[in-house]
Formats: sequence, C-alpha cells, structure tokens
Amino acid sequence: MQKGKGENVRRLLIELKLLATDLKIVTDDDCLFIPLIRRPLNKECEEIRKQVGLLDFGTGTFHTKAKPVTALELLEDKLPPHVLASMPKSLDIVGHVAIVEITSELEPYKALIGQAILAVNRNVRTVLAKASPISTQYRLREFEILVGEDCTETLHNENGCRYLLDVRKVYFSPRLGYEHDRVSRLVNESETVIDMFTGVGPFSILIAKRRSLVKVYAIDVNPDAIRYLEENVRLNRVTGKVIPLLGDCRNIIRMKLRGVADRVIMNLPAQSLEFVDLTCEAIKPIGGIMHLYTFSDEPAPFERLRDEVEGLILSAGRSVKGTLGVRIVKAIAPYRLQVVVDATIV
Repeated sequence: MQKGKGENVRRLLIELKLLATDLKIVTDDDCLFIPLIRRPLNKECEEIRKQVGLLDFGTGTFHTKAKPVTALELLEDKLPPHVLASMPKSLDIVGHVAIVEITSELEPYKALIGQAILAVNRNVRTVLAKASPISTQYRLREFEILVGEDCTETLHNENGCRYLLDVRKVYFSPRLGYEHDRVSRLVNESETVIDMFTGVGPFSILIAKRRSLVKVYAIDVNPDAIRYLEENVRLNRVTGKVIPLLGDCRNIIRMKLRGVADRVIMNLPAQSLEFVDLTCEAIKPIGGIMHLYTFSDEPAPFERLRDEVEGLILSAGRSVKGTLGVRIVKAIAPYRLQVVVDATIV
C-alpha cells in the first residue's frame, strides 16, 4: 500500500476491528505493510476498496510493539499510593502541548507529574495544567505551565490536516477528531455547508479537503480564531472552498446566508440549542442536515433531548424528516455527556 494512504487505511481498519494493534507497521521504500488480525471478509474488502481504493492482502512477518512507558509507571516510586490513584487517566495533546487536569490532591506534585508527561511523550515540549473552567464568549480557559517551553502556539496534525493555533487564544479539542472525520464523510459533493462556530476550522477544512466542489462558510466571533483559520486555509490548500467570516453568526446568516445551506454544523455545546431557529433559517427551503452538539444529563435514548430539539425546530416553522439521531461524543463528568444530534430538517 502507498504511504500516502496509510493514516486513512489505519483508521478504517480500526473501525472495522481488523487492525492488529500490538504489531508494528512495516515500511519499505514507498509502501506500507499493515498487520491484520485476520483476512477481511468480502463485505469488509468492498468497504475498504470503496473508501481507499484497491489494496493487496498477503502474508508477512511483523514484530510486536514494545510496551510504552507511562507517566504513571515513572511516578510509581515517587508519589504516595493514594496520590497515584488520583492521577488523571488521560490528557489532551495538541501539537507539542500537553494539557492535564491537576486536582487539589495532585497540586503538591504537579512539577513531578509535568516532568513525567514530558519524559514519556517525545513530541511534547510544553505541559500545561488547566487553571480555570472554560468561560468567556470565546470558550477559553486559563492555563499554568508545569514544565517545558513557554510557547502555546503549535501546529497540530489531525485526519491528514494541519492546524496552527494557540491553546490560550482559541478553542480546540483533540477529542473531537472522530467527529470531524465522521461529519466530513457524510458531506456530499456540491454541498453548501455552514460551520457556525468554526474555531480554527477542523470541521470546515477537513470537509473541503475531502470534497472538491463544496463551499463551506466558516463563522466565528473570536478574531484570533479567524486569523488562525485564514492561515489554516492556506496551509491545507482549500482557499476558495472555505470562506472565513468574522462576527456573530446570527448577524452573518441573516444578512448573507439565509436559506443557502445543505448542512449546518453547530459545535457550541453550552449554547447550541439557542441557535436552532437560526439553523432553520440557514437551511435551504427544500431541506438540509443539522449536526448539533450539546450536553445531556440523561442516559440513552435521550427522549427529553429529542423532544426538545424537535420542538425548537417546529417552533421555527420547519419539521424533522424521520428520527432524530443522537450519539454520545464523550463523557465530560459523572452522569454528564456531550452528545451530537443529527437531524434532517425539511
């Protein structure tokens, strides 16, 4: 398989539960050899060919991956057992910046924790601790540098795209990488998409990279986000396909984009329900798709949320075709979830 297809194929094999994750991928000149747990079934071969083209399947020798050393392992003899039990199970890595949650119990040991994270993540040069909740109109939070360079502008790679950003100046979540990928694959050629709260453009740019004839209007109220978005449009060579727009999305849509969208993306979980009426105005008279990200305290099947969203759509003079789809994006706290509502509005 050609190297240029490697990341897309790897992700697809993970989705199909075919990738042998304990074995190393082998590279040879311009080709990659990816280990599988078994030979794909006919229907799986069809899906692979549909998404990434023809691949060859055969036999080969692969080596087992070395077990990675974790920050927790490095700290086992340096922290008391009760403190080790409070260590965060995950952290966010954005480019060369790692972001970790430091509880009050971990506070006296935060420098050690930062050093351990730096030691086991070879691409990380700066470790930050969250110092406030997300707030402000721009969805920003304060950070404390635990260790490393005092530089929070970074270049982040995701789904074959590059994003220049500063985590102190713009909102970006690497945990939404799957959603960026999922939504981009749903977009058809020649669609007009509105990305209401675009940030530095991870939805917009990936859509434009994957579809030749789309037009994406990418809106954000944060001047820094639009400044980085404009740079990212150039970096990813999607000039003319992604249109950055600075300002309040209500004003922009009502002045310029009423009734033009085949699809609207609403990634502002704390407030997105307040903009359902605007989405109904933005979608074409013949109908379109809405992807609404919000928070929910109720377990699946999210009946109250479905009813609320459908009621907001009806109040705006539109209706829902079929059933509202609701899927869990991630857990953000005990009994609190971030979810996405996918709806066809007519």
